[in-house]
Amino acid sequence: MEFTLLGTGGPEGLPVADCPCAVCSVSVGAGARGVTAVLVDGVVLLDLTPGAALAAARAGRTLGGLRLVLLSHPHDGPPVEIPPGLPAPARVPDGQRLPLITGHRVRAVATDAPGTGYAIESPDGLRALYLPPGCAPAGAAAETDAGPYDLVLLDVAGRPEALARLRASGAVAGTTDVVAVHLDHRAPPGPELDRRLAALGARAVPDGTTLVAGDYHDVPDVPRRTLVLGGARSGKSAEAERRLAAFPGVVYVATGGTREGDPEWSHRVAQHRDRRPASWRTEETCDLVPLLADPDGPPLLIDCLALWLTHVMDEAGAWDDRAVVDAPGGPAARRVQDRTAELTAAWRDTRRTVVAVTNEVGSGVVPATPSGRRFRDELGRLNAAIAAQSEHVLLVIAGHPLPLRP
Repeated sequence: MEFTLLGTGGPEGLPVADCPCAVCSVSVGAGARGVTAVLVDGVVLLDLTPGAALAAARAGRTLGGLRLVLLSHPHDGPPVEIPPGLPAPARVPDGQRLPLITGHRVRAVATDAPGTGYAIESPDGLRALYLPPGCAPAGAAAETDAGPYDLVLLDVAGRPEALARLRASGAVAGTTDVVAVHLDHRAPPGPELDRRLAALGARAVPDGTTLVAGDYHDVPDVPRRTLVLGGARSGKSAEAERRLAAFPGVVYVATGGTREGDPEWSHRVAQHRDRRPASWRTEETCDLVPLLADPDGPPLLIDCLALWLTHVMDEAGAWDDRAVVDAPGGPAARRVQDRTAELTAAWRDTRRTVVAVTNEVGSGVVPATPSGRRFRDELGRLNAAIAAQSEHVLLVIAGHPLPLRP
């Protein structure tokens, strides 16, 4: 079953007319994207958009054999001239099934936002799912008794939790080709888009690409261990959360705990919680080794290692200035180093997908106290040890992630 993407952009295309933003300014030439429309085996068209016949011709296809034109958007959209001979565009009620004379079968899928998704099955049993922009399957609509889809086309950049919902229900598995469509100027362009989608287990393709359902595509594996470094307010936590947004049941490990009588800290914690997907679970603990040792648990997001180290140094009594000056290699320092080595070994041996956040050190003012300098040194050593055992390391600066490894 072939899916020719006549366009892969959002409802306004890319670049958006008269938009001065940075993404639109570079989305020209090969980087431009028409409004998403998909031609299935030359017999079904998902979303009729302006210039569909010309887009099909550019892709080496024709609309002459169409049997069905389906609308997915919550509205009929701007007036579109229907090329001669095409069937009238239609919207199928949720749950209704349509068999075609060609042997294809179409089922309308309910979504959690205005719009209609479509599940399409080929005569030989290959299955694909197409979702409109800004939509995820509604409730039981994500579930399937026939196993995972071979191909899924959805708004990965705008609704990564839709992919998480499909994964949780078994509708998306490791063999499913997940392709991002409805890309607009909120998504980063070029290599950064590819990197971000790969972290979610998805990919993007240019307009005019023909996908074959059932073909395997070598999307880079989601790294098992990712370390995200950055300074204060660099966007490192948001980047870490974004890397796991398409996975269900993530355990968010908050190492900062609670602080009695500190409303500003409580407000910060509440902001973090509010932006996490509802399906995530939070654990407030600094006991990271047992979590990393669990081979069957869902993905972990640890935020952050600097607060974990603060807790370890508290327990070890490693903050006393005299102890730091008189015995830099004394019992307190050895306890901290032992805990760091224990955590590093657990990180190296874990079988869970895990993303950890930490503060980058050494770029600011030298701490004024011996204890402050000890913390800087210990955190630098911890970051280096964890990074050495990570498949992927990112440094976030001004909200922009810079890959350090690979």
